[in-house]
Amino acid sequence: MLAARLHGVGDLRVYRELDPDAPRPGWSLLAVTSVGICGSDLHWFTDGGIGENRIERPVVPGHEFAAVALTGPLAGRRVAVDPAITCQNCEMCRAGFHNLCPTVEFAGHGTLDGALREHLVWPDHLLHPLPDDLSDDAGALLEPLGVAVHAVGVGHVRPGIDVLVVGGGPIGVLTAQVVRRSGARRVFLVEPLAHRRATALRVGVDAALAPEAAADEILDATDGRGVDAVIEMAGTDAAIATAVAASRPGARIALGGIPSEDSSSFPAAAARRKGLTFAMVRRMNDTYRQAIELATSGIDLDAIVSQRRPLTEAADAFSSAAQRCGDKVVITVSG
Repeated sequence: MLAARLHGVGDLRVYRELDPDAPRPGWSLLAVTSVGICGSDLHWFTDGGIGENRIERPVVPGHEFAAVALTGPLAGRRVAVDPAITCQNCEMCRAGFHNLCPTVEFAGHGTLDGALREHLVWPDHLLHPLPDDLSDDAGALLEPLGVAVHAVGVGHVRPGIDVLVVGGGPIGVLTAQVVRRSGARRVFLVEPLAHRRATALRVGVDAALAPEAAADEILDATDGRGVDAVIEMAGTDAAIATAVAASRPGARIALGGIPSEDSSSFPAAAARRKGLTFAMVRRMNDTYRQAIELATSGIDLDAIVSQRRPLTEAADAFSSAAQRCGDKVVITVSG
């Protein structure tokens, strides 16, 4: 089969390797169709890892993916695939916090090969049948939509409040749409790239602002009060500073962005004076059902795909995604 392996920073190689072994009981053989390139994938590609986790051996990236099940209970059906294999037995898993499983294996991270290959085997319970009206690309993007759903929950978004999303990449734009669907009164978005601000406006945010004067503009729009909740999806200290500056006293800030280095900082005096609450967003937690409902009732996942490349051009696709010239880059594996 054809596969793409990341050997080091910027070193993604496509070549043929052996097909996977036959699936064991409870697992299915999948033919991968579409794979989205995530910001976390780009950290591995451009930085060689995330935080303390570094490339230990050549690994197949890709955790946003859809496939066709070739064996198992869903044989012949198109599926979206949850990329997180949890132990299901630890304290966190038993409590329902699968995203906090300390021994989770995640597709394309660390030593577990991901989806940028023609075939793989995956646990049956992590396969979600795709409705006929969702494309393969949309099936792949249910994963970042699920992260957005989880982030909105962590941010305690509720009807009638003002919300700021910091970061207008694909996951930020999806988050803004989920915020809107959650009943927020006004949705603001801050993003440095003009084309991504334009995308945010197309999907229905009330204002898409450049970072330089964003906090002042938001304070003006809220009569000096600030927003009730912030969901940060940029992963930079400047983004967190904007979140602090634009928040009202007592606001909640959900941090979902992944920094290039394993640390973040924020303006402590302002955050303390306002009594802000910070909460961390860890991937998603069993949100595929909600994501499918949203994708079949108004959130157009295909609309954020700005580029499609075949698996043979995976290296170019990653380089292009790293330049952030468009919105979401999808790699077509088969189909």
